[in-house]
Amino acid sequence: MTSTVASLTPAAEARASRGLWRDAFSRMLRNKPALIGVFLIIVFVLAALLAPVLGPDGPYQTYPGASLKPPSQAHLFGTDRLARDMFTRVLYGAQISLVVGVVSVVMGLSIGVLMGALAGAFGGWVDAVMMRTVDVLLSIPGILLAIGIVAWLGRGYPQIMLAVAVTNVPIFARLLRGSLLALRESEFVIAARSIGASPGRLLVRHMMPNALTPLIVAATLALATAIIDVAGLGFLGLGPPDPRTPEWGTMLTDARSFLQRAPWLLIFPGLAISLTAIGFNMVGDGLRESLDPRMKR
Repeated sequence: MTSTVASLTPAAEARASRGLWRDAFSRMLRNKPALIGVFLIIVFVLAALLAPVLGPDGPYQTYPGASLKPPSQAHLFGTDRLARDMFTRVLYGAQISLVVGVVSVVMGLSIGVLMGALAGAFGGWVDAVMMRTVDVLLSIPGILLAIGIVAWLGRGYPQIMLAVAVTNVPIFARLLRGSLLALRESEFVIAARSIGASPGRLLVRHMMPNALTPLIVAATLALATAIIDVAGLGFLGLGPPDPRTPEWGTMLTDARSFLQRAPWLLIFPGLAISLTAIGFNMVGDGLRESLDPRMKR
């Protein structure tokens, strides 16, 4: 009988796991704001992927005699002071913002998970060192920390990604540490410890899989903040070293002198930043509601 029950247990666990994720997915499909967010993200991802097709002339192509032209059939988003097509530049800007935002969040998540896992699993002096480091990072406003890192390391995509990643590290580290501390005294962890499971096995096989759900939600929400931070650095003149680069924040900087004469230079890059951030926020909120069984709609 014991062997039969033991043989059925993994199958039962697999069915329970599939049921949990299937239930979360079905709740996600019923969440209209989340679906709107998914739609917005898909639109911008397609815009980034199809930029060479939709804007074959490229973001640096100029059109003589078309400086600061308003939106028209020839130029859907108008042109800037150098007679470059704004629609094409916004499309190529999606490539930069999405890639830099995603890579920076992945970097921050990797470092934060490592710090949070070490602190939450082992405690003691390891926890003290990790959390004091996190406290120092949290004491500095995120955008100021990013500005300081870019100003110190110099302008460039790697520097921007590292700066935005560092601002997200303490968020992920604290979140994972809190989840792991709550799990340390759970019954299944105590049972695994009682049969001799090593600390590493407890962390990797038993605690981490149950602590990843809040991180998935936090990472999705962090993508929205990362997009805004990247644009903010570009707006402050700390973006790509080449001022011609079609980056949304840099485009907003160029538009400051033409707010009354050519407002479309501000409107379209600003809308791209806002809609992308709103999309990621909606998806993050939807994931939080879908993965938390206590928040059923």
